[in-house]
Amino acid sequence: MKIEVWSDVVCPWCYIGKRRLRHALARFDHAGEVEVTWRSFQLDPTQRRGDNRLTTEMLSGKYGVPAAEASAMQERVTAIAAEEGLTYHLDKSLTANTFDAHRLTHFAATRGLADDIHERLFQAALMEGEAVDDTETLARIGTDVDLPADEVRKVLDGDAYADDVRGDIREARALGANGVPFFVFDRTYGISGAQPIEVFLATLEKAAA
Repeated sequence: MKIEVWSDVVCPWCYIGKRRLRHALARFDHAGEVEVTWRSFQLDPTQRRGDNRLTTEMLSGKYGVPAAEASAMQERVTAIAAEEGLTYHLDKSLTANTFDAHRLTHFAATRGLADDIHERLFQAALMEGEAVDDTETLARIGTDVDLPADEVRKVLDGDAYADDVRGDIREARALGANGVPFFVFDRTYGISGAQPIEVFLATLEKAAA
């Protein structure tokens, strides 16, 4: 079985969805036959590189709500993440253009490290308050998961895998995904959003049958 997951590394619900899928797979009898492929998606492709603001400030402006209300939104997501064993610090999280982070993930996939770098990027963005559009930060994250430093730098300094990222985004749109996380099972069943573990498990069983 092939599961394709469209997500963005600054998306707190995407990390929650990733963790819930993992929990569901732990309860699935045929987990060893499942291949998970990470696909790229940008929640805000217009975000300028290096123009990093606190996400709370961005949410306040985007939804036209007071900063306190935006903080409360973040706190609710943090509490839900904690139920999945994730320790968010969304008060420190920054907006970032994630295009290069997705390019790096595609490179990591060629070395069998897509899941590792995906996990590390989520941690950097949602737990550590890192700017995941900063080249030096991405270079360090690449070496954190044992990617060769010189090859990571070559990817980041050029435009390698840019077409792959754009292709993933076009494909998500073609499949009807307007947001993430979005999970597709064998191109037959889809789950939109970080649904409960039971929904993932039921879909795994249905796809297997």
